[in-house]
Amino acid sequence: MTDAENNDNVDEAVEAPEETAAAAPAAEAEPEAPLDPKERRKRARSLNRGEARPARSIEERTAERLERRRKKAVARRAWRVKSRERRRAASSGEGTPPAEKATTGSPRVLRGIVVSDKADKTITVRIDTARPHRTYGKIVRSSSTLHAHDETNDAGAGDTVRVIESRPLSRTKRWRLVEVVERAR
Repeated sequence: MTDAENNDNVDEAVEAPEETAAAAPAAEAEPEAPLDPKERRKRARSLNRGEARPARSIEERTAERLERRRKKAVARRAWRVKSRERRRAASSGEGTPPAEKATTGSPRVLRGIVVSDKADKTITVRIDTARPHRTYGKIVRSSSTLHAHDETNDAGAGDTVRVIESRPLSRTKRWRLVEVVERAR
């Protein structure tokens, strides 16, 4: 090899590291930190070069807003009616007409288990309820307690009883004992 050829090879060797060094920082700069969603959205919006809407007066903007709100209200009403019908169909069973609602003013009758009969002429009744969750359909179980009037002290702890809604009999009593369905063993 001649000296000229050696000089060319040296020049190439010197140039090659500079090129890779210049390319390396550019490659490192891109993936060094992924953009957070907010920044990504900001950059995507800055690339949008769409046409700007024409200038509108305050009356036009107000009219457009009212129209949008009216359309949303119509859609909301339709959705509520539809969901009400779905709930009604689910509670009355598929394919059967919705059950007629009791006349207003008729007292409710509930069935529960006597938790305590220690107070005179008063029983504490636990009412267990199980109903499907409105959105997910899972059976959600809950219970509540109420005080009921037991004139003859007939019911005992553990009995299954029927109670009926009545006028306020004391500060906490709003129910009366109708019958003892099943005695505790």
